[in-house]
Amino acid sequence: MFIAAPHHQDLNFDMVVILAFFALVFAVLIGAFILVRRSLREDRRNSKDTESSFRVNAENPSAFMTASLQGVIARLREQEQELARLHQVEKERAQETERLSEAVTRNMPAGLLLVNATGTISSANPAAEKALDIRGLQYRRYTEILGANSPLVQMLTACLRDGQTFHRGEAAHTTPSGELRQLGVTISPIYRSVRNTLVQGPTTAPAEKITGALCLMSDLTELATLQKQMRWKENLAALGEMSAGIAHEFKNALATISGYAQMIRSESPASETGECAEKILDQTKSLTHVVTEFLRFARPLELAHEDFELSAVVEQVADEIGAAVPGASIRSEGVFGSVSGDAGLLRQALLNLTRNAAEAASSNGHRGEVVIAGAQEGFSGHRWQCVAVRDNGPGVPPGDLDKIFVPFFTTKSTGTGLGLAVVQKIALQHGGRVEARNQPHGGAEFDLWLPLR
Repeated sequence: MFIAAPHHQDLNFDMVVILAFFALVFAVLIGAFILVRRSLREDRRNSKDTESSFRVNAENPSAFMTASLQGVIARLREQEQELARLHQVEKERAQETERLSEAVTRNMPAGLLLVNATGTISSANPAAEKALDIRGLQYRRYTEILGANSPLVQMLTACLRDGQTFHRGEAAHTTPSGELRQLGVTISPIYRSVRNTLVQGPTTAPAEKITGALCLMSDLTELATLQKQMRWKENLAALGEMSAGIAHEFKNALATISGYAQMIRSESPASETGECAEKILDQTKSLTHVVTEFLRFARPLELAHEDFELSAVVEQVADEIGAAVPGASIRSEGVFGSVSGDAGLLRQALLNLTRNAAEAASSNGHRGEVVIAGAQEGFSGHRWQCVAVRDNGPGVPPGDLDKIFVPFFTTKSTGTGLGLAVVQKIALQHGGRVEARNQPHGGAEFDLWLPLR
């Protein structure tokens, strides 16, 4: 009995350790169970809240519909705000495009006219107003401001009525101040598609209707003047070559005829033969004068380039013509500057212009008045002196304005037709030009343009 006592104590100790281990494991399991249960309880609470909300909405259809409508309204408001933003962006873009289009139209060098189907000008840029020399073109009828007989009106009418297109056409236009301008125009119709309401079908195609006309124009007056000057120079050169071969032969023949006529007149001065010889001499003198003038016109000019004041030449011409044509009053006005060229040739040109004006103004017993006016203008990158010779005579017949500078064309019974041709040649040799027009209040005006020094 005494020997087995220690073994019994070891068994009790092992049992205590085993029980302590199981107690620890049980405590860990209890802790884990409590944590899991707490998590499941929170999830169950959240699910109950959700179920309760669905249960409330299911139990209250009005609240459900209200909530749904509020959601739809909120989405619609968001879409409306987005559409408003896109609309504002498109509006700003359209305004920017319109401003750009207006800027291009306003600053383009070519004139632009937009005419609607009723004949009213719906749009016009400053270049068109400058080319036509008419302000305030918009919202006016083109037939009223341009005139029924204007070539431009006829072209616009043909475009609006028949749909004709004009590419690089030319039209003469007379400004309100009486200035004749040459315009280059391009006119095309504007179409709009319309459907035929009388005949409907699957193959019905839209018809084209003319709703307006677009006209582009540019002022070609200066270009036409330069082309005319080039033609004049070519004609002068050809005429000079032609005259060199025949002028001397004419003078030799006239000298021979004049010599024989003088011999006949000296042998029988009081007879009928002597009278006929006198008439022959008169005709030969007239022909010799024509040939001499023709040679002077056709001969190349040798310019003596010098600077001189034009006012002194004008005063000299006014005094000389005033004494030669007592029936006309000659006076000068305006500004005359310093020019470079041949003073003698320019004096001859002004003498021809002033003499023609004085004789035309004082014809038929009329008291003639001639004004030599000076003005200075700047264009084409240069400063120009204009000497305008104006009279109060009957003017130049409109059909003769394009012919008066042609050699040998004259409306006078005793004229040679070379006076104005010589003026044109002198002006061209000095780098200028001469123009002729009729004044609105009567009388003719000849403008001699010379480059200033």
